[in-house]
Amino acid sequence: MLWYILKLFIVLPLIGGLIWGTLKLLQKMQARYGAAPGQAKSVRIIETTMLSPTLKLAVIEFHGREILVSASRNGLTRLAEAPARSVAATAIAPAAESAA
Repeated sequence: MLWYILKLFIVLPLIGGLIWGTLKLLQKMQARYGAAPGQAKSVRIIETTMLSPTLKLAVIEFHGREILVSASRNGLTRLAEAPARSVAATAIAPAAESAA
């Protein structure tokens, strides 16, 4: 019984340390091999809304266009497309709605 407890006190922190080290390494690798620093990403998720557990609506900005897509288990489906709104218009619109 003593041997089991001794192994537990040695192996359990070792496994925890390996998990922690793996997560830190993954964060560094993701930062290094992600988008280059200083470059803007061409795709940005503006808003998402969950309709059901298997269906989600998302507004995605891509090259100056806003695209409404539905995401389900079957994949993505483009529903609508419009020119992108300016940042000032999106900031003013919710404030105007809350005042009404």
